[in-house]
Amino acid sequence: MEIVDSHVHLYPPELNAAPTEWAAARGEAHWAVLCTRTRKDGRRVQEFPSVDELLRAMDAAGVARAVLQGWYWERPETCEWQNGFYEKCVRAHPDRLSACAALHPGAGADAARESVRRAAEAGFVGLGELSPHSQGVMDDAAAREAMDAALALAGELGLSVCMHVTESAGEAGRRNYPGKVETPLGDFVRWARRHPGTRFVLAHWGARLPLDAEWSEPVRNLGNIFYDTAASPLTYGANTSAGIWREMADAAGAERILFGTDYPLVLYPKNNDASAADSMASLIAESRAGGLAEPELAAVLGGNAMRVFAQSR
Repeated sequence: MEIVDSHVHLYPPELNAAPTEWAAARGEAHWAVLCTRTRKDGRRVQEFPSVDELLRAMDAAGVARAVLQGWYWERPETCEWQNGFYEKCVRAHPDRLSACAALHPGAGADAARESVRRAAEAGFVGLGELSPHSQGVMDDAAAREAMDAALALAGELGLSVCMHVTESAGEAGRRNYPGKVETPLGDFVRWARRHPGTRFVLAHWGARLPLDAEWSEPVRNLGNIFYDTAASPLTYGANTSAGIWREMADAAGAERILFGTDYPLVLYPKNNDASAADSMASLIAESRAGGLAEPELAAVLGGNAMRVFAQSR
């Protein structure tokens, strides 16, 4: 069984060396709130590993390939900066790494389409991780039009689109954290309907969209929506998240679920010795304990990602 981690983040050395200072200088305040936080015990919520450290973590966990996800940056130039870094990573390790391109649609439809074309020509396998809700797109008609133009072209060029999805605030059992932005589920359904030729991967189990009372019926008829498992133990609790594998496979179909960790997040922080590398192996172990049959598990852990991110073969 070839395992693919379809949701991994990496950053260039200059960011890793001083994340908080880098964010302040670049005007990326929202990223700083989310990614430079520390827990009550002083440990970082996430680490800042090098490419080599990622590859070693993959080897230790038995992961054959990782799909690098960009970030939903506030500035278009930061998107291009990260894309350039990812292009170098994939060129150096084509047998282990694939990448999705970051995108900010604020510069208009023509610029958004050009960014998508550049990504396809550079060998990227998708766009993502996108979060129009975090980038101010939903309040700007021109930016919404540019996002639609990018999503349409992504479908034409065979690029999948990974979207950041959060659970609704205030509901029982939902997790709140600094920098959390609401992502109404109906928005993702509408994008999938408007762009039937584009494959959408909704991160973080898509807030369990197929189980939502309002949207479960519509999504049954949409064959272009998939879900990744990124950050599952943090979102649903390390003691209970194992049950979601069977729950979502029953609701959406195992063929719609892509294994992803959200590396370098530390997914099991209650373990005092936990690291991002440990989290990758631990989430694989959780998936194996999630009640999936072997054919389902093989699809979730790698087969689906190889199909959805087709260029990652």
